[in-house]
Amino acid sequence: MTRIETPVLVVGAGPAGMTAALLLSKLGIPSRIIERRATPQSAPAAHVVNARTFEIFRAAGVDMQAIAAACQDPADAGQVLWVTTLAGKELGRLPYERQGEDALAYTPTPLRNLSQHRLEPILLNHLRTCANIEIAYGHEWEYAEQDKEGVTSRIRDHTSGAVREVGSRWLIAADGAASPIRKLLGIEPIGPDRLQSFVMIHFEANLRALVGHRPAVLYWTTAPGASGTFVAHDIDSTWVFMKPWDPDTESAADYSPAVCADIVGRAIGTDDFPFTIRTVRTWTMTAQIAERYRERRIFLVGDSAHRFPPTGGLGLNTGVQDAHNLVWKIAALEAGWAPDAILDTYEAERRPVAQRNNDVSLQNAMRMGEVYQAMATPDTTDDGLRAAIANQAEHFDMLGLQLGFIYESGAIVADSNEKPAHRSSVRDYVPTAFPGARVPHAWVTRAGVRISTLDLFAYNRFTLVTGPAGQKWIEAVRSPVPIDCVVVGRDIVDENGDWMKLLGIDDDGALLVRPDQHVAWRSQHFVTDTTAALSRALAK
Repeated sequence: MTRIETPVLVVGAGPAGMTAALLLSKLGIPSRIIERRATPQSAPAAHVVNARTFEIFRAAGVDMQAIAAACQDPADAGQVLWVTTLAGKELGRLPYERQGEDALAYTPTPLRNLSQHRLEPILLNHLRTCANIEIAYGHEWEYAEQDKEGVTSRIRDHTSGAVREVGSRWLIAADGAASPIRKLLGIEPIGPDRLQSFVMIHFEANLRALVGHRPAVLYWTTAPGASGTFVAHDIDSTWVFMKPWDPDTESAADYSPAVCADIVGRAIGTDDFPFTIRTVRTWTMTAQIAERYRERRIFLVGDSAHRFPPTGGLGLNTGVQDAHNLVWKIAALEAGWAPDAILDTYEAERRPVAQRNNDVSLQNAMRMGEVYQAMATPDTTDDGLRAAIANQAEHFDMLGLQLGFIYESGAIVADSNEKPAHRSSVRDYVPTAFPGARVPHAWVTRAGVRISTLDLFAYNRFTLVTGPAGQKWIEAVRSPVPIDCVVVGRDIVDENGDWMKLLGIDDDGALLVRPDQHVAWRSQHFVTDTTAALSRALAK
């Protein structure tokens, strides 16, 4: 049997798997990606990419102009509507997330609607420019064994039928919600495995003339016999209709193209706009988190580690952020400046975030029932229905959840027993440099160029940030751990001191930022023995 060697095998070429490979490449670590699909995602799936995920793509060197060109215009995708049918009466509406210029105060890359089938080719194009990444579509992972030296996987080529062995030091399982790797490892998903089932009907149509006066990314239809959800991946061409179904009493075979065309036609509410059914599939909403994320040299990333209800658009984003957290830690161990224990911090940090995202997504899904309950109640007034719709606002405004998560334990050194003075809620983001938080974004000037503070942090090293009087901290940097130094006032211009206020340090204070842009440690004030303080922080 042919054997191939690679430092890291990534199983799954979805956004999480491709991000992992891109970040490994950026750190000089070769990888091989295998994907059982023959091509990148072709049918519409996830459709929202939040600010934190775009920040990661930006740091990874992805072509952000290509990303921007593929995103939906917020003018088209900035609202969600409840209607009887697409052609019928509007019952209520809400804004969809913060996509305007005001978001630039918190991030250089605001949330956008970017469908997965448009995102994946952009990531793939970037992957193919990286000499140290091999990617093989139509290859399926079948089995693996591991020992103290590495992992041996058995891979089948769907085209030739040939079976090969792939030896790797690490295996990243980004192989989706059904994850054969998770099952082989005996890792149980915790939580309900069936909340509701749906038929996803993907169709092509130009409905601009129908909905152009009230464009939206989501339309909930409520007319009897036509209830469901339209997802406008592109108003001019690409749509999905989600219809609830009951697998206990129905068969997937019941949903032929003709039946699906009738369902979509009733929900559109007019015969004036032709459409073509492209794909039909069934899926089940779950809310599950893997009981653990690591089995020695194998790590679960993305949907293999967590499966959320789609009500919040957090699944893809959480997976990309998993990869961002994990890869620099693998590289630190490979480079010899961190022990194996650093890899245990991946689960310690990311699993609570996934649990929180899962819980909020589940709450959103349950709360959505209030609208249909209000409609089903005979004495509900228009004001009552509008109130039920207004109560969904948090579902579509989650900046605090997306940017404000703070790692409570792991590769961080907390500020003694202190807690952040103010924490982000689901909706409201409160920038903070408390250890464990993503370092706050602000606009500063470096060498005459306006940049985001997030551009100061290289993915292959820590960064020590000090105030203008922090020279003693800089002199204390004596470590095998690679560290860049940034002195506010010397290396960057922080007009009005806005960023220093967000960092929460005095002019002689300092903070240490990890490669993934999360604060590792902070000293708000100068201390006498800066060398000892910094050494303790790095050891932790």
